[in-house]
Amino acid sequence: MEINWTYNGPGPTKVRTFLKDKGLSRRFLAQIRNNNGGYTVNGREGRMVDMLSSGDQVTVTLPTETARKTDLVKSFVPIKVVYEDRDFLILDKPDHLASIPSHLHRLDSVVNRVAGYYQVRSYHGLVPHIATRLDRDTTGLVLLAKHRYAHSLVDQQLRNHAIEKEYVAITSGQLAQDYYDIRAPIGRKEDSIMLREVRPDGQAARTELFVTQQLHQASLLRVRLHTGRTHQIRVHTAFLGHPLVGDRFYAGMRTPLIQRQALHCQRLKFYQPLLEKWVEVTTDLPADMQAIIAAGGIN
Repeated sequence: MEINWTYNGPGPTKVRTFLKDKGLSRRFLAQIRNNNGGYTVNGREGRMVDMLSSGDQVTVTLPTETARKTDLVKSFVPIKVVYEDRDFLILDKPDHLASIPSHLHRLDSVVNRVAGYYQVRSYHGLVPHIATRLDRDTTGLVLLAKHRYAHSLVDQQLRNHAIEKEYVAITSGQLAQDYYDIRAPIGRKEDSIMLREVRPDGQAARTELFVTQQLHQASLLRVRLHTGRTHQIRVHTAFLGHPLVGDRFYAGMRTPLIQRQALHCQRLKFYQPLLEKWVEVTTDLPADMQAIIAAGGIN
């Protein structure tokens, strides 16, 4: 795969400086060259200390990628693609589907299905790089990069909290306020390898909750994440005394209308630096959460 730029700076600059500004470190470029990739200026190989002038064409050739796990099994269960370009893919994840393969979910996960999708679409030399994960029973938007360079660019946005993710959630019981700004550290519970809790020695975590509708024995929320801790929304709502409906890990109210935690990633916005544009997508609520709203809450 080739990535092309035209240098339009006000004055000459080194190739090294230009590529660094594009998110390509010296180490990353060395990895590219060591795997049969490289870069050219105006179609010719050069040196990192060479100077670029306005109008020069810079091309980086990315090497063919192979999966780190040689036993990655392709799944051909269809995926719902919400957005796709050369570098990124956003899909709408259903419930009961893990984000990445594990010993419990070796044959079917988001990564398995996207690998199968790539084969069906004859995408050669690309590997799914999942950028934003969701819990197995949380539905909604998941962002994947199609190559390591794209992944490194979006990972920087994640570290800078520049990616916007908004969720819709339904909590057990009616919240007393219309708005909450929860800033409470989250860490692993001492007696569990899976569960998390608010604890003073945990990692900093911030969640904003906006109550959009009061339901019978429940509240409909819009949720904005500012950090990405494991189970963050589930832990913070439980911390308020209002765990998510259906959340069996954190003592949420049970209802036959939903067989999982009532949580859906509805909006995602990120900057596509290789196309120099913002990408914003939304997706509809799944049927089980719509059923709770239609029923007026929990009976």
